[in-house]
Amino acid sequence: MKVKRVTAAVLAALVVLSASASSQAVDTRAIDGVRSKGVLSNQDLKVIDVFLAEAVQELVDTRNFTDIARLRTIILSRRGSQGQYVRQFSESARKYIHAGLQRALTLEKDRTVKVTLNLLILIDGLSDMRLLDLSVSQLRSNNAVVRYWAVHSLTNPEIIKLLNTGGTATSQGAKFIVEKLMEIVNNSRPETVGLMAQFAAGVKIPQGEQLLLQIASARIKQYAAWKVEYELLDGAILRLMAGKMTSTNLNRSNVGSVFGQLYSCVIQRYVRGKEHLSDVQKHQLASVIVGTEAGCTGKLLGTPQTAMKRAVERGDDSALWAEHNRLLGEGSKAGQLPTKLNFTYGTGPGGKKLLAPMALPAPPRAKAESSFNEATSQVTKRIAPVLGPKKQQPVDMTM
Repeated sequence: MKVKRVTAAVLAALVVLSASASSQAVDTRAIDGVRSKGVLSNQDLKVIDVFLAEAVQELVDTRNFTDIARLRTIILSRRGSQGQYVRQFSESARKYIHAGLQRALTLEKDRTVKVTLNLLILIDGLSDMRLLDLSVSQLRSNNAVVRYWAVHSLTNPEIIKLLNTGGTATSQGAKFIVEKLMEIVNNSRPETVGLMAQFAAGVKIPQGEQLLLQIASARIKQYAAWKVEYELLDGAILRLMAGKMTSTNLNRSNVGSVFGQLYSCVIQRYVRGKEHLSDVQKHQLASVIVGTEAGCTGKLLGTPQTAMKRAVERGDDSALWAEHNRLLGEGSKAGQLPTKLNFTYGTGPGGKKLLAPMALPAPPRAKAESSFNEATSQVTKRIAPVLGPKKQQPVDMTM
């Protein structure tokens, strides 16, 4: 499966980049002396700048990449807490990492990727708001592992924590990141989309919810075209959406509508794709169905739900489909979840509210490609009002 290959590539990159060997050591004596001071002179600030210049330069110039983990550890361990020190460290890190990324572009292809990865992993460890635009510059890289680490460094838990501290600067920073992530959702691999979804649910701005809805809607389109990959991801997305509905009333009906449709797509794919899907895919879908029932729908309805679990365990697709209809809706009859949370699935001809999820087309062996395109078009029409305008106004990130 492709997602496994990309994940393996990420892990392999870390192994290669983290291997231990000897290289020219960065002199830390001067900066260690500066870190202990309460007030810094201009000469002290110069020491910080020289340390970052030398350390990042060595990171870029090391050709065998066997001592990169040690170099990153040296840099990360020299972060401080004194105000002057923190500001200078951040400014110098940004200056020399930016220069390193530019230098990487002049190297042969293999070294370009390795140097860029090393610098992104360093940015990820620093978790500094002033460095985020450097990660943004790599979001459209041709290399999947580079894109993964660019997103990782923008969405890690420390960055979310910083963005949630409040204030104009952090709010604009959060909006800036969301805007950039929304631009690449449709072209991102599942493991990268998973990072975005966690960020979207964790950041405390309304735009985070829009990113989560866009992610779920993109997955719905892939289900409609029978081209979805790594179905386990949808268990996490559904769980994050359910968490939004239980923790806030903000646009609950919009979130509920997309939640219901995505869950329906998972169940429909499982029931209708038995002869089309691999055993791994069927197992993943079953896990999402059962896990969502136990961890999401029971909490949303206020009572434990086990009917889907029993149906999956018995291999009883008829019972599973009956529970789907009871929970999510069928034809002109609303399901328990839409009724409880007060949502519908959009509007049909004449503005009539749709009370049941969209039905997936037959699997590819029974339908022509044109049918998939039509189904995807219908999905787009139904979820467009939930997502709102495609393009948002750019947001400046001033830190």
